[in-house]
Amino acid sequence: MGKLTVRALRAVLAVVLAGTVCVRAGMVWVLVTGNDPEDGSAPLTAFRVITVLGMVTAQVAVVCVWRLVTMVRRGTVFSHAAFRYVDTVIGAIVAAALLWFTVTGIDAPGQRDDPGVSVIMAGIGLAVLGVALVVLVLRMLLAQAVARDVEAAGMRAELDEVI
Repeated sequence: MGKLTVRALRAVLAVVLAGTVCVRAGMVWVLVTGNDPEDGSAPLTAFRVITVLGMVTAQVAVVCVWRLVTMVRRGTVFSHAAFRYVDTVIGAIVAAALLWFTVTGIDAPGQRDDPGVSVIMAGIGLAVLGVALVVLVLRMLLAQAVARDVEAAGMRAELDEVI
């Protein structure tokens, strides 16, 4: 991975992290102070709590991707240490999907006149779960690459003994 690609990805990750921190701080401030510009209804409070939790899932994923990019730059991504970060990203994506399904469930009673909105929202949740499955497939590819790397290292060691 080139230096320009790494810098661009890190810039995007930094902006996403800063944005999620700002949103989370704003939501926590409104929840703690009770300084609600809206009517303070229960669903709105639930939406804010879910937003805070959603921002946490995004932040966890961003930090893990940052660590994986660092491992790529160092050439150590094909190791067992990378699995911890990939597994955490998968968990964060699944948690975000579950939070989205919760939002859909809270919003559904208000959509009785137009249930298509709830169907679309559920479809978005399924799409997010699909992203988790894509990352899971990439994890399996990483596992194969790590296994091949270990196998190649073993063959190199045997060849060194023969020579």
